[in-house]
Amino acid sequence: MIKTFVNAWKIPDLRKKILFTVFILFLFRLGCAIPVPFIDITGEGIAGGQSGTFLNYLSMMTGDAFNYGRVFALGITPYINSSIILQLLAVAIPALEKLSHDEEGRKKMATITRYVTVGLAVLQGIAYYVYIWSQGDMLTKNADGVAYTGFGAVFQGIVIVSVLTAGSALVMWLGEQINDKGIGNGISLILFAGIVSRIPSILTNLAMLPYYQGSWYFLMSPLALISLLAMIVFICWMDAAERRIPVQYAKRVVGRKMYGGQSSNIPIKVNMSGVLPVIFASSILSIPPTIEMFLGSKIQEGSFWDKFFGVFQSSHWVYGIIYFLLIIFFAYFYASIQYNPLEMANNLAKNSGMIPGIRSGRPTADYIAKVISKIVLLGALLLSVVALYPILFTQITTAIGYAVNVSIGGTSIIILVGVALETVQQIESQMMMRHYKGFLD
Repeated sequence: MIKTFVNAWKIPDLRKKILFTVFILFLFRLGCAIPVPFIDITGEGIAGGQSGTFLNYLSMMTGDAFNYGRVFALGITPYINSSIILQLLAVAIPALEKLSHDEEGRKKMATITRYVTVGLAVLQGIAYYVYIWSQGDMLTKNADGVAYTGFGAVFQGIVIVSVLTAGSALVMWLGEQINDKGIGNGISLILFAGIVSRIPSILTNLAMLPYYQGSWYFLMSPLALISLLAMIVFICWMDAAERRIPVQYAKRVVGRKMYGGQSSNIPIKVNMSGVLPVIFASSILSIPPTIEMFLGSKIQEGSFWDKFFGVFQSSHWVYGIIYFLLIIFFAYFYASIQYNPLEMANNLAKNSGMIPGIRSGRPTADYIAKVISKIVLLGALLLSVVALYPILFTQITTAIGYAVNVSIGGTSIIILVGVALETVQQIESQMMMRHYKGFLD
């Protein structure tokens, strides 16, 4: 990986793209440090230092901007949710599906996605304001030390929601700039930057556990760190794994030349959807807690709604089951978008290719569909192991009396490793397009 970046730095065009990407990520981190007017969040922030909660997850995704009421507090979450909604609607609405088949249609889809992103940002901004107002985290208060109500609260709310919405739109624009003028993969790199910014504090907390919790943590803290490193190795292995469907091409004569007669294969990655199923599953599960933020103190402890929203806390077993099922659903959903077995079978037939032992046409399409289905299931199960591991680790250590909260969740680990590998692959492909001799050697 380091060698790839060193070689890319030697190419002037790629060096400019890398520097531009770094500059955009710097602007993102700068926005994560600028406070929103009228908000005064102190102490451990909104998340309260608790791991494994929805608020902690949002804080992790935004590099603590959400936790302390910064301009980029909403981060890229509204854009991700907007993409999910439109892609799901495209399956059910033929008009939206047609838009994705040509360049102009994709531009219209991108425009619609931006508008939906702004709408979702407004809703999430309102929920954010209602929550912090109910918690008393407002900078300006009346003589009794209570947050303003009436016109004062409305004015503050308008300012806060406007700033948060503008911040979310700006983050979306920054990601698009990385795609257009940088090394690409902009949205993922912004997520990556937010997560990386919290790693030093996480490592510091693990290192300090033995001094605050007792000598047993001299064993538990390294165990947590080693397990995280093992997860990284496991994700790298999973990302490189693939299933190769053998293909044999028949010989054919075109003019005076003979083509075909060779063996090849169709490579299908085990983790063909990357980090998207995990990100989208987490985003869907964020909807109930967002509604809970709207309701605030209206929910009475022990009531039906209190128990209902409690199910969507990451420490609840129902949350784990829903998380697992959503990962599998989105893995199959993206596989259906990426691979069309019938089209693959037709392309093989046009090029005089066939899978050994399988007849051309519909039998080939059925065979490819069956293989893809098995691979998607395996990939989804492997993703689920990584995504649910930190939750299980925390529960097990709590049960034995030596709780270690792995603050960096499985989603964060997958995003970090997946984005790093995708970025390196993207740089390598750009180097190959430029016929960089040092890389090819």
